[in-house]
Amino acid sequence: MPEICRFLGVIIVMNFREHNPPYFHAVYGEDEAIIGINDLRTLQGQLPKRIKAAVLEWADDHRDELMQNWNLAQSGKLPHKIKPLE
Repeated sequence: MPEICRFLGVIIVMNFREHNPPYFHAVYGEDEAIIGINDLRTLQGQLPKRIKAAVLEWADDHRDELMQNWNLAQSGKLPHKIKPLE
């Protein structure tokens, strides 16, 4: 899974050629959540409350870039890095 961003100990990754709906993985230590890009809903897993809030804030700020990366990954191309949460 290519890493597209890292902040506050969270690693954001996206798999190649995954199924719809578009989503990304947020990994924080032993915790992991799969979060939909379109609605920022947690599809699977969980994160600590403070970390989840930060991930959702970041994802909301970078939703267009996440969708561009989803499209790249769907075609087997490496996604681009996205700026971390500021």
